[in-house]
Amino acid sequence: MAPALGLVGKAVTFDTGGISIKPAAKMHEMKFDMSGGAAVLEAMGAIAALELPIHVVAVVGATENMPSGHAMKPGDVFTAMNGTTIEVNNTDAEGRLVLADCLAHAVELGAERLVDVATLTGAIVVGLGKITTGLFGTPQPWIDHIRSAADRAGEKVWQLPLYDDYKDQLKSEIADMLNSPGRPAGSITAAMFLKEFAGSGPWAHLDIAGTAWAEESKPWQPKGATGAMIRTLIEVARAGLP
Repeated sequence: MAPALGLVGKAVTFDTGGISIKPAAKMHEMKFDMSGGAAVLEAMGAIAALELPIHVVAVVGATENMPSGHAMKPGDVFTAMNGTTIEVNNTDAEGRLVLADCLAHAVELGAERLVDVATLTGAIVVGLGKITTGLFGTPQPWIDHIRSAADRAGEKVWQLPLYDDYKDQLKSEIADMLNSPGRPAGSITAAMFLKEFAGSGPWAHLDIAGTAWAEESKPWQPKGATGAMIRTLIEVARAGLP
């Protein structure tokens, strides 16, 4: 039987930052923090409509991040579904906590090739702007497969490194990992965090924080949600799995 493709999407329907609350100025745009989950849902619909001959598992982590009397707090320690303990030092780094269990669940459901899509970090916007999606993962042949699919789909991606040295920034004194190790290489350390939950098979992470939302209209797209990576996911499925 051919390996199963797992598509995983972050769908934080509104993100205030929680107790580590965001500045008010552009918080209204945080309704687009569900763009990764929306991309996975739309890709699944297209894969079904096209009747592509592939086994696909989809997991979408849908929630919201709000301050309340029951909200998680800086200093809390959580245990992910794979047993990893996580110290929360910033409640605004919630997306990786959602994706951690989603990735582990996709592996549990039998996904042998993983792609996750998420508006994960402001750091990727600093690094690549609003034009290019950040691409991370392992092994290299799987990343090449994703990049080729993006090229065919007409979507721009750029691979960033996942050297083991970056994992040192995730060390916690009271848990297995920190959820937010600081500003240096922020998009890379976020991807390193996710890698711990993706199992031993091929995995790719697409950070669409910069590309999921257009602040002005273009001839080929209106202002607002762009549908980033939907076409790429479809092309990944159309090409079959290596």
